[in-house]
Formats: sequence, structure tokens, C-alpha cells
Amino acid sequence: MGLSIDPSVAIMALIVAILVVPMGCQRPKVVNVGAVFTFDSVIGRAAKVALEAAVSDVNADRSVLKETELRLFMEGSSCNVFHGSFGAFKVLDKEVVAMIGPLSSSIAHTLSDIAKGLQFPLVSFAATDPTLSALQFPFFLRTTPDDAHQMSALVDFITFHGWKEVISVYSDDELGRNGVSALDDELYKKRSRISHKVPLSVHSEEGSVTDALKKSKSLGPRVYVLHFGPDPLLRIFRIAQKLQMMTREYVWLATDWLSVTLDSSLIDKGTLKGLEGVVGLRQHIPQSLKVHQLTHKLKSNGSMNAYALHAYDTVWMIAYGIEKMLNEGINITFSYSEKLLHAEGTKLHLERVKIFNSGKVLLEKLLQVNFTGIAGQVRFGSGRNVIGCDYEIINVGKTGVNTVGFWSRNGGFSVVPPDSRHTHKKTGFVSDEKLGNITWPGGGREKPRGWVIADSASPLKIVVPNRVSFVEFVTEENNSSHQIKGLCIDIFKEALKFVPYSVPYIFESFGDGHSSPNYKHIIQMVTDGVYDAAVGDFAIVPTRSKLVDFSQPYASTGLVVVIPTNDDNPTWIFLRPFTIGLWCVVLASFLIIAVVIWILEHRINEDFRGPPRKQLITMILFSFSTLFKRNQEDTISNLARLVMIVWLFLLMVLTASYTANLTSILTVLQLPSAITGIDSLRESEVPIGYQAGTFTLEYLTYSLGMARSRLVPLDSTEEYERALKLGPTAFGGVAAIVDELPYIELFLAERTGFKIVGEPFMHRGWGFAFKRDSPLAIDMSRAILKLSETRKLQEIRMKWLCKKTCAEKSDGNPEPNQLHLKSFKGLYLVCTAISVSASLVFVFRMVRQFVRYRRMERTSSMPLASWSSSPTMRLRELVFGFVEFVDEKEEAIKRMFRRSNDSDNPFHVVEVQADPEFRCFFLNHL
Repeated sequence: MGLSIDPSVAIMALIVAILVVPMGCQRPKVVNVGAVFTFDSVIGRAAKVALEAAVSDVNADRSVLKETELRLFMEGSSCNVFHGSFGAFKVLDKEVVAMIGPLSSSIAHTLSDIAKGLQFPLVSFAATDPTLSALQFPFFLRTTPDDAHQMSALVDFITFHGWKEVISVYSDDELGRNGVSALDDELYKKRSRISHKVPLSVHSEEGSVTDALKKSKSLGPRVYVLHFGPDPLLRIFRIAQKLQMMTREYVWLATDWLSVTLDSSLIDKGTLKGLEGVVGLRQHIPQSLKVHQLTHKLKSNGSMNAYALHAYDTVWMIAYGIEKMLNEGINITFSYSEKLLHAEGTKLHLERVKIFNSGKVLLEKLLQVNFTGIAGQVRFGSGRNVIGCDYEIINVGKTGVNTVGFWSRNGGFSVVPPDSRHTHKKTGFVSDEKLGNITWPGGGREKPRGWVIADSASPLKIVVPNRVSFVEFVTEENNSSHQIKGLCIDIFKEALKFVPYSVPYIFESFGDGHSSPNYKHIIQMVTDGVYDAAVGDFAIVPTRSKLVDFSQPYASTGLVVVIPTNDDNPTWIFLRPFTIGLWCVVLASFLIIAVVIWILEHRINEDFRGPPRKQLITMILFSFSTLFKRNQEDTISNLARLVMIVWLFLLMVLTASYTANLTSILTVLQLPSAITGIDSLRESEVPIGYQAGTFTLEYLTYSLGMARSRLVPLDSTEEYERALKLGPTAFGGVAAIVDELPYIELFLAERTGFKIVGEPFMHRGWGFAFKRDSPLAIDMSRAILKLSETRKLQEIRMKWLCKKTCAEKSDGNPEPNQLHLKSFKGLYLVCTAISVSASLVFVFRMVRQFVRYRRMERTSSMPLASWSSSPTMRLRELVFGFVEFVDEKEEAIKRMFRRSNDSDNPFHVVEVQADPEFRCFFLNHL
């Protein structure tokens, strides 16, 4: 069946086809594009030439817009938001389909809002503020990488050289602030940071810049990151030169503003000398014939930079977008904006501005553009920014600006240009990357350290705890010198010798001198920047590690439990009731009493006479047998009996005291302790002592869940001893003490009667505390490891923790419950007085008898030995005569005196009746 068509309908369709189809395919003869930017600027001068060249080349190439001519209308913004806005509306009055510019990020924010409101594409080739996002400004496009991209390259360079802190110097505007914010974000990813920011006004005077840089000199970091707009005067380096900040210890890094300035200006050798050692970034432009031709053209006009090349590509990108739109049959039409019609009657005449009706369509076509321009690949990413380019690492030397390497996001650093090597996924290992030799400030090739801890003008402020207990570890002497000393101080000083640079420092003690300070407060002051570091017996615990950086531990520690001890080795327990000093006095007393009794009994008691050996044995056995009251010899002399009465009374008291004390000790030994470690202590309800001001309180309460009411703060070893002796039932007493092992070792070394039960727990170490991210923390850790390999660390510990021998410790600090000599001081004084008095009475009697005997000798008619004529010899003979006189029996001497008194002629009686024994004694010894 055939298809029939009404002739009238067919005629109408033919007429419509003839009229409508040619109108949809009609291409305009001219397409207008606007541009608003600062003509009189480093970037603007070159960009103006590049834009004009790009328009000329586009119109000359018939393969792009064919018969359509591209016209460019440019207006200046004078780096001012008002002028930029005014220039934008003037350009819009020219019926433009898109607008190029601006250069300034501040102006770009305003024009992006206008573009969003009027819905036309705004394409910038130089506004690098990373906050110009597609979400806020959907009609804003950027044909140059934003600052976040170049900050990523700069941070990789900082990480490559191992620097952790930088000082940022930037212009106080959207470009500077937002660029430094991107730098901070990138540094954070690499665990680095900006330690200080130096914002400078765009129109800062030299004095304010000098003051800002001078203030930064007092800080530790020496890596400066400079982020401004191009500055032909390069004032920052001239001022730094005057402040002597272009020396070997400084690092100066610049974003691509420096390369733009150097490439766009004629810099003499004198200026380059002032920039020696500065490292910067330059956008890498692949070399080609077209690049060479345009570069030559730009240089002939007195300016050249990478942003001008991006401006050139921007024109081509817009031309390709217009071509895509025209190829799809979309006409270029304009209409008045309803929003601007409300401004009718004002002097600005905004109602006359016509808006491109297909702005959204053109925006979509521009985002689809993908071609290779002279500055590199032009292709937009998800954020409507062109895909980031690669960078050259430039270094200013004495002879000029040198390229020392290249950076790409995928390939990292290399000495080979990215476009001539195969890109590979970056491994993240610095060893895979390489850069050429860099000349640093001062002309050196050795990489600067990038920071200084302190100098002589501003030494490192180190806080130390002024302890009043356990002063062997750290304390301040309470004298005129106020010297800070201790084990921790000596270790710090010795470790500092292994740090490969000078560290000026001053110690400042913290504490009132009456009680040990709170260590948590000291750590917080380091965190707050009051002090740069803290040196002392600081335990490395998680809560403190969140606030500061600790060095490698220089001493291993752990918490232990201490209780009063029961002697586990009773072999010599029978000696414990008396101190060693009292035992020595008791032994000496036996010997002295033996001598005294022998002297008093020798002349009258036959039991104490005989050969010398027999007398010595008798004397000793008699004295020690009095302890058991089994003496075989009896005392005859009244003086000896008096001495024996006092002596036996002293022995009775000593024996009773010894027996009672020994019984007490043996009884205590039989009592088992219920505390065997931290677990049993945790389950009990007994009071526990801890060292005030340390982390032990937090651990016992928060980690172990012990009630704070059970915990008793103690400040010294004396309080430790007193509290343990009082026991858990007395007020102020404790059943056990929990403290760190070094403190307890020192406590047990000075005192006996206490012991550690259970195993150490919560193993930690002591370290030196530094501010977060302080480079000295790492270097001090290495120094401590090197110090531990030597014997010096052990020598320091022996010096402070082993000052006394064991015997001296035992004498000076006797065990608890031992009896001292002072306990029997009164009895010993009485016994000594009686013994001395009896001995003096005996000697006095002997002297009287000897004098009487000498008188008898002078009047005697017995033939006697002749006397020596020498006084010395006569004295000697007299002394020996007295000794032998005393050695004679008392009865014989008395009988001789008695017979002498009974005779009228004593000489005759003596001569006739004297015994032969006495006659021989008189003749031989007198």
C-alpha cells in the first residue's frame, strides 16, 4: 500500500527546511573575547604580547575557526578590585563570549562572582590562589597550575633534604595567605610544619620588612619559604643581606615568582651575587620550534615568563571551545541581562551590557578541550584547573641561574627533564631521586642543617626540677653558687658532647626548695614554650609523649612495690639484736673487766698467779664465764667484788635486752606478708604510699582504678621509712610503697629492713623532654646511644648512686629495732666509773707501799746494789722496781712491814730474821 502525502503539507515542510536550516548553520564572521588584567606588571607586559600573538595565530590558522575572526578586547585592572570590576563590565559591553584574566587572585575572586552571576566563562592564566574552587565559582577556569601544585613540589624538596620546620614569608593578600595555607597542608602530610609565619603588606616599607626578618632570626628554623607576586626590586634579599641572613646556615626557597621575575627582568651580576644560594621553582616548558619563536618575540618586547605562554594557550583553548560549539550548530546570540536591567538610570549604564546566551554551553565545551599547547598539555581536571605541569629546580649562583634538577608529580626529582624520560609511579624513597650540585647561601656546597637550636645571644632555656628528695638524680645546691647537679645533669652534659654542633644553654631550676615540684606542670611549660627543654628524671609515659618529644631513654625504669622485710637468711640472725658498734663495745668490755679483775686479784689471789700463759688464760676465761655465772675462781679483794657487782648487773641488763630483742625478731620472721606484688596490693584495701609529683598517682588511679583515698603522698626517703614502719593501721602509715625502680634502689641502698616484692611493672624509661618537632630530640637520642656504648654512663651512675661502701651504709643506717650503744650508755658509765675508781685506789695503795719500802731501803743495813749515776737510768730502774714490787704477793709485803714495826732496830731485825727470799729480792732489784 503506498504512502500518500498532502501536497500543501509537503510545500510547507520544504519552505521551513529552506529557511531554518541555513539559519542554524550560519557561522558568525566575528567572535569577541575580552581580557581584563594589569598591563603594567611583570606578568602583564609579557601576557599582553602573548595574547595578541595568539589571536593573530588563531586567525591565521583557517583550520580552527575557519572564516570566523577572533577579536580580543583588553581592559586594564591596575591591580585593583574596583578597576578590575569596572574593566570587566566595559569588556562585557563588547558582546564577548568569554573573558580572560585577571592576574591578581584578589581581583579573580570578585570577577568570578560576576561570571557566576552573569554566567559567562572566566579563564585565568595567572591567578594561582588555590581557594578559587569550582564549587564556589563554577564559571571560573584556570589554565595554569594553582599554588597547591607548586607547594607540593616545594615540600618534596624540603623533605628531600630532611628539613622539618620552615618559616614562611608571604604577601598579606589572597595570593600569599592561601598559598601558605596550601604549603602548611602539604607539610603536614610529610610530618613537617611551618613554625613561624611572616606576613608582609604588599606595600611594606623597608623598615617593617627589616623588623619582621630580624624577629625571625631569634627562632630556631633557618629554612625560609618566600611566596609573593613577582618583585623586580627583589627587596627581600637585599634586606636579608644587610641582616647577615644570607650565610651558610640559612636556606632560602622561593616559589615561581622568583623565576618569573628573573626571566622577565634584566638582572645584573651585582644583583645575582646578592641572590647567591637561593633555590626556586620554574615551570618546565617543553622545548619546541613554536616555543622558541614565541620566546624570541616576547624577549624582543622586553619581557618573558611562563605565564605569558599559558596566556597564549588560553586563547587557543577558547578558540577550540568556540569551534566545538559552532560545529554543533549553536548560534552565538546575546541578550540583555534581567539582573542588569534593574540598574537602569545609573551612571554606569549597566543595562546596556549584553550577555552571551550560551555561556553554559561554551563552558562545557571548554572543559572538554584537550590539546598540546606550547606550555604543555591543556586538559582540565576535576577541579576545573589545568592538569599540573612539571617544575625545574633553579639555583642562583655567582655566574647566573642554573637548573639543578626537575620535579614531576609522578617521577619525583631527577636531573633528566620529565619529557625526555619515562615517567613511573613515584616510590616515595628519597634514594630513587637525584638532584645536581646546589650552591647554598654563602657559596658552600654542603647542605645547610636548616635550623639552629640556639646561639649565644638566645641560649636554650632548659628547666630542671629542684628536688628536695632523691637529690642524687637532680637538684639545686642551696648555697651562693646555686649550682645544678645530679646524675641526670651529668648524663645530659656528657651526651651533649656527642651532638655534632654547639648548643648554648642555660639551666633554670623549678621548685620552691621545700617540696619536689610537680613534673606534669614542668612538661606543660615546655609544651607552652616557656622553656625549650626539660632535663631531669622524667619518665616517658603516653600522656607526656602527646605534649613533648622525648629523647632516647638514658635509664630503664619500672614501677615496683616495697614493703617492710622479714629476714629470709637467718644464719646470722643472732647478731641482729645489737648493732655492730654495740657488739664491739661488749667484746671490749669483757677484755677490760678481765684486765681490771686480774690487776685487783693478782697480789692476793693464788688463782691469778703463776706463769704468764696461765694468768692470761685464767684472766680471759674468768671474764667470759661471768656471762654464764660459772666462775671457778673467786674474788678476794673488796675492790674486785665491787667491780664484779656492777659488771654482773650490766651483763644482766644486756642479756635480758638481747633475749627480748631476739625473740621479737624471730617472732616477726614467722609472720607472712599478705602483699606479694601489685595484684595483691590492688585487691586489698590497705593504704599505699607514692612519690608526690610523679606520674605514679595517675597510673594507680586511672590505669589500675585504685581509690585516691588509699594513696598517701610522700616526699622523701625519711617519709618512706617512717610510713612503712608505722604500718597500715597507724595514722600516716602505709602497707607498701609504689615507686620507680631507680628511686627504690637508692632507698634500699641507704636503709635496710625493706624489700621489693613481685616483678617490676609498667616498664618505662627516663628521657629528656623537648618541644614538639625539636631537631635536638633526634640528635640527643643518637648521642645517648653513642654514650651508652662507652663506660662513661656507668661511671656516672657509680658516682651518684654508689658513694658509700656497704659497711659504711650498715653502720650509719642500722636495721630497725636494733639496740644501740646509747641504749646502755648510763650502765656503761657507772661500770666504767667503778672500775676506774677501784683501779685508782689499788694504784694509790701500791704507790704508798712502794714509797714506804723505799724509805726502809735507804735506812737498811743490808748490802744493796749500787745506783746508776744517770738520771734516765735511775728512772728506768725505779719503774722496773715498782712493777716487780707490785708483782709480789700482798701478804709477804705486809709481813715485812709488820716485822719492821715490832723491832727497835729494824735494820738488825731485817738483817737477822728476814727470809732468804726477801733478802735476795732486796739485793737484786734495789
